[in-house]
Amino acid sequence: DVFKRLAAARRLGVEHATVARRVSALEAAAGAKLVDRRSGRYVLTPAGEALAAHAHRMQDEAFAAERALRVGSQDLAVELSLSAPPMISILLIAPRLAELRRLHPHLRLRLLGDVRNVSLSRLDADMAVRLVRPDDPSLVGRRLASIRYALYATAEYLAAHAEADWEFIAFDQSLDHVAQQAMLKEIAGSRPIVIRTNELMAQLAAVRCHAGIAALPAFAGDGLVEVSGRAIERDVWLIYHRDLRGTPAITAVSAFVGECMPKA
Repeated sequence: DVFKRLAAARRLGVEHATVARRVSALEAAAGAKLVDRRSGRYVLTPAGEALAAHAHRMQDEAFAAERALRVGSQDLAVELSLSAPPMISILLIAPRLAELRRLHPHLRLRLLGDVRNVSLSRLDADMAVRLVRPDDPSLVGRRLASIRYALYATAEYLAAHAEADWEFIAFDQSLDHVAQQAMLKEIAGSRPIVIRTNELMAQLAAVRCHAGIAALPAFAGDGLVEVSGRAIERDVWLIYHRDLRGTPAITAVSAFVGECMPKA
């Protein structure tokens, strides 16, 4: 359907009409119908499914070849991309990048602030900081630290609001499964959630302008007041593909990111 074409077009960086033309050209070259367009929907035919399976294997081999080239290089003069949640990128890693430059002046780091879990197998990034342990056997996970989450507000907000009148700032409903969100909702009870956002830096900014109470990591709580007395701990993991294990650049960045994490 049109939404699938638009999504494919965004991923490929072309117009959605170009996607339709390319599919038609591929069908003409293959001499087979690859996509069923009935009822305004795009569904792969059996021939399309078979071709897609071959294409996925080709793509996986191409990514594996690129990782093999990285493993074969013992030079630190490379570029690595590191994906991390924006708050960790901005508050913990970015302020110490000069230190990485001093230690490894020939290494280039692309720091990506991502709220989504990027695909390391498809080289969306070389490494990733995540708050969940990977269950993909192709990935290596190193536990870096444990981060404490609690509820925070400004002293001004707490002075102006009785506990019964507290208002809360939370993730949107798509993140209700996140541990700190569950804690916040349990503490809030029937009291209102007045602001929702999918980004923790936005919640921190809202708290700092006295808009309410949010569940934040302790490393972001400077100048704020912890409320409720309850907290949870979440492990921080550094993830990379097993094919990159032992690469000097991976080892260097792994040690650096570990030093950036809050100490217990």
